[in-house]
Amino acid sequence: MVSSSPVVVVTGANGLVGTAVCRALVARTALVRAVVRRAGSAPAIDGVTEHVGDFADERLAREVTEGADAVVTTVHPMGSPRDVQHRVGVEGTPVLARAARDAGVARLVHVSTAGIYDRSPGVGDVAEDGALLPEGSGDYPDTKNATDAALAQVGGLTTVLVRPPAILGAGDTSVWNTLRPQEIRNGERRANPAQSWAWVHVDDLATLIADVATGAVATADDPERGPVTGSTTPVIVAGEPATWRDYLGTVSAALGVAPEWTDEPAWAGQLLTDRARRWGWTPRVGLAQAMDELRQGLTTRS
Repeated sequence: MVSSSPVVVVTGANGLVGTAVCRALVARTALVRAVVRRAGSAPAIDGVTEHVGDFADERLAREVTEGADAVVTTVHPMGSPRDVQHRVGVEGTPVLARAARDAGVARLVHVSTAGIYDRSPGVGDVAEDGALLPEGSGDYPDTKNATDAALAQVGGLTTVLVRPPAILGAGDTSVWNTLRPQEIRNGERRANPAQSWAWVHVDDLATLIADVATGAVATADDPERGPVTGSTTPVIVAGEPATWRDYLGTVSAALGVAPEWTDEPAWAGQLLTDRARRWGWTPRVGLAQAMDELRQGLTTRS
């Protein structure tokens, strides 16, 4: 462990992932510095102190990283114009990373995405060394890829790029239990039912992030055994195998609409989580439980 009560900075602490990470960190006796843009929006949890401002502001970045043991970055304005995604992710996140390095922070844990991997029809299972999508694949994968690359250029820091697929979990800011269901309600219901649909529950994602940030996952000279000291190590985190029949079928039924199944070519592989499991991580939320939670949330909001 880094210390009996490690100090961890969490950006986007009021979001779906950030809030879950704060809870998981406090459960591990960590003291959390929650960075948010709006006063009063940080999780009201003992052990969490709110810091208001832009994490890309060099003064604030130095302030929150001073004396910290780890930094967790969860912010990326998905769905915003490309220039905003670039400014926040590619330009802003490295500001915080450099401040962390200069402050002697042991680890930076960045929430990346499995959405940067090529999962075209015919591509098989995908591990951390899988082919990345080329530039021009879309604003989100392009800027997420560029953010990862920019962080890798910040030398002298042990960085872990956590790469989740679709993140499930109750919360108004969730893409997959709020935004995508709205699109499905509005008519976007076409999918091959056999297409792989990779997912992870936010609580399981937060477990890995908190374990890495607090040092429960020891560093190593081999990425298969732990984060590589002074280097950048990606790790995929995903739940049990699922298909679009599971997700779209559940959402459509809850909303009282009919999915539009197709037989178009689709990816049928899986995201491999061997590395995360070797680090000691095991997901606790199964597909049935996640779909029940999703269904109940949609039914309640309807």
